[in-house]
Amino acid sequence: MSHRFVCFLLLVPMISVCLFAQGVGGYDGPAQLPIATMDSSMAQTPAGGPLINVNAGDNLQAALNSAQCGATIQLQAGATFTGSFKLPARNCDSNHWIIVRTSSPDSALPAEGQRLTPCYAGVGSLPGRPQYPCDNPQNVLVKFVAKGITGPLVLQNGANHYRLMGLELTRPTGTKGAPNLITVEKGGTASFIVLDRSWIHGTTADETQSGFNLSGTNNVAIVDSYFSDFHCTAITGSCTEAHALGGGIGNYQDGVYKVEDNFLESSGQAVMFGGGAATTTPTDITIRFNHFFKPWQWMLGNSPFQGGVGGNPFIVRHALELKNAIRVLIENNLMENVWGGFGESGFAVLLNPKNQHTRQDTNVCPICAVTDVTVRYTHIIHASGGIVISTVLSGHGARDGAPALEGTRFSIHDVVMDDISQKYVGEGSLFLVANAWPTNPVNTITINHITGFPDPSGGLLMLGNLMSNPQMYGFVFTNNLASVGEFAVWNIGYGSNSCARTGVPITSLDNCFASYTFDTNALISVPSQFPQSSWPTGNLFAPDPDSVGFAAYDGGNGGDYTLEPGSPYKNMGTDGKDLGADIAGLNQALAGVE
Repeated sequence: MSHRFVCFLLLVPMISVCLFAQGVGGYDGPAQLPIATMDSSMAQTPAGGPLINVNAGDNLQAALNSAQCGATIQLQAGATFTGSFKLPARNCDSNHWIIVRTSSPDSALPAEGQRLTPCYAGVGSLPGRPQYPCDNPQNVLVKFVAKGITGPLVLQNGANHYRLMGLELTRPTGTKGAPNLITVEKGGTASFIVLDRSWIHGTTADETQSGFNLSGTNNVAIVDSYFSDFHCTAITGSCTEAHALGGGIGNYQDGVYKVEDNFLESSGQAVMFGGGAATTTPTDITIRFNHFFKPWQWMLGNSPFQGGVGGNPFIVRHALELKNAIRVLIENNLMENVWGGFGESGFAVLLNPKNQHTRQDTNVCPICAVTDVTVRYTHIIHASGGIVISTVLSGHGARDGAPALEGTRFSIHDVVMDDISQKYVGEGSLFLVANAWPTNPVNTITINHITGFPDPSGGLLMLGNLMSNPQMYGFVFTNNLASVGEFAVWNIGYGSNSCARTGVPITSLDNCFASYTFDTNALISVPSQFPQSSWPTGNLFAPDPDSVGFAAYDGGNGGDYTLEPGSPYKNMGTDGKDLGADIAGLNQALAGVE
């Protein structure tokens, strides 16, 4: 399901810009798609200048300082460089990049467009992670190790047009602090950066806060790389949320971003935008063909169990969270293993604009917005919840903060959610839609062609809003094929003042939304307390999964949810398609992602 792009050069400055083939301002349902992305191919990031060889023991910083636009800095494969190395600002252009890479030939690395794994650092496998192809592990990378709490690579203010390729970036074992492995110097900005075919990782028990801190950057691509062991430790740790990639904080206009074909592992959110003080909102973010993952040994109670130094567990959040982002395309991703705890209920995806409010900082992002977000052709599996779309307040109780700017225009379709279970410490529900803002509630949400199986004691849709708040509106839920659970359309809180307090699906929908469409869905295993008369008209009802006509249900855990030719839900969508997700299209989209 990949997109084609149209690329051209802007003359001032010389910048390669790619527009989605749908055109500027193309839409998926109500959500505007990104209007630009990075062309990160080798052909579009040429150097063409001198070759600078740096061997083990040489002065790497001196080589970086001397490199001019167009240079290739070739570092001895297998060498280790320890310290904090600064990538200087140069007035480069799109025809004269600076490439920092391993001396191993291209033939020793995966082909362009293929993901690098730790195999290329001589590591045949990582405990608890999916097995990657590795018949002959060899170290063909160059290793950077942080010194102290500063990461091994720092982009100086104004750094631009750098391609980083064939690198291993990490932190030392057994030292304090939680570094960001790639970051912009404090108060600085950087642009046109490509991280390509590299392994970025922490250590087994130490804290590492992020792989690439994107705040202060624009036009960045992270492609074909492997991120692992990013975690913060409960109770004794120096950080609270770890990310493989994060941004959307500060006073600089972040974006365009491309995050494509990576393994993304973090105890917190593998990808996170927002969550702090900001005066701008990052735009045009494309996240596709990635494998989001958390290893089960991080879950307290599992055997074997892996926590931080001293044995406390790592603080676990979600797979992806947006608190500040506009025009985001999330497609063709596998999101695997998410559980609750640490004040979180274990939903895989959170789309929730936040004006962050903490003990130290009060309402630091009134302009924060999450708008125009598309989630499509994605598989969420082994999680305690699916997707949250909400406008809620940051803080707790008396310390609740103020609203952010807006949350609107969401398109979610062709997503499979299976093995959504309370055994992963959460509600076991597919969707949560909620508002806590006294004005401008969350709105304009389309959920279409979803196949999902919540926990039997969970629910299809959780709703929340005070009756005294304005109603949410523009909610469309159509062409879906899903079990509904014991608490089919349920209330998340607010007591007797909640719009969903009755638990009766049609009553809750009427009370929570000023306008909505809820029809042409196949609802499976509807409990007797919610008969067909308690649902909006125009829906279909399956007594159990066996009556649906799946190719292989397999208990709603990794099955083949293609509809067989005789299924009563074949070609029954409002668009003439099968109800539920486009399984053939999803399988094609995820080929090679794991």
